[in-house]
Amino acid sequence: MSIIFGNWKYLIKNFWFVLPFAVLPALFLALSLDYTAIRSVLDAFFSGDPSADFMLLFRTWSLIRVDSWLGAVYSVLAVACFAVCMAVLLSLVEKHMRIGKRTLSGAFSQLGNNLINALLITVLYLAMYELWAALTAAVLYMIGGIVDVTVGVYVLMIFALACLLFVLVYCAAVFYLWFPCLQHTGFSRYEGLRYSYQLMCNVRGKLILSLLISLVGFCLLIALCAAVLPEYFFYIAAFLFLIILFSSFCVRMETIYFAVDRLDREDIIRSWRDL
Repeated sequence: MSIIFGNWKYLIKNFWFVLPFAVLPALFLALSLDYTAIRSVLDAFFSGDPSADFMLLFRTWSLIRVDSWLGAVYSVLAVACFAVCMAVLLSLVEKHMRIGKRTLSGAFSQLGNNLINALLITVLYLAMYELWAALTAAVLYMIGGIVDVTVGVYVLMIFALACLLFVLVYCAAVFYLWFPCLQHTGFSRYEGLRYSYQLMCNVRGKLILSLLISLVGFCLLIALCAAVLPEYFFYIAAFLFLIILFSSFCVRMETIYFAVDRLDREDIIRSWRDL
């Protein structure tokens, strides 16, 4: 259970330590969501006509806004903030877990070493996700256009979406420990990828389950908020949810890496009075 929920235990105990580094990524990621497209697809889905235009479906899932130039700027800023904040946050979390000291000293001392790798991982995940979003939009559009029975459309869409979400999480799990492995070991990127994959294989099922719980929970909350809230409040809710999701995504990397590489967690061993 520590593999699946260990990150939440760390977040609950150290939320205010992690929070400052999650604000900017969460803000711009929230603004990268296309409320109009999400609301339109949900309205169509629950009105008895689940089929929708391909571009509308793609805008629903994509994190690259194409509806306005301002939305595109938000997407670019989201990528930049995600990479920078992940690099800084993981260096601080690693220090906390290695020596038990929860301080902001040296927050940017490792930025030069970690930033390139963090940007590489961010762009890799973004490319993977956008390819998945295009594939998901195409599959859902095809189902809506081919299947004539409405009930069949609903069943096939839900089944296809569940399968595609599993594929996305499985692909994400393959690279999930790559960044902390490079950070901890100093291996080359290829060697780090091989070693991190070997470590990941030992906990693949638990890691996939942990990622699935977070992703599916976030998607359901976003869908609920888009269905019942006006645009302004939707973005506030998405911002709050993404603070939790980003923090969990980053902290989980370290908690799982320490567990599978059998490293001692000094933040657990030492008394809280010494932190």
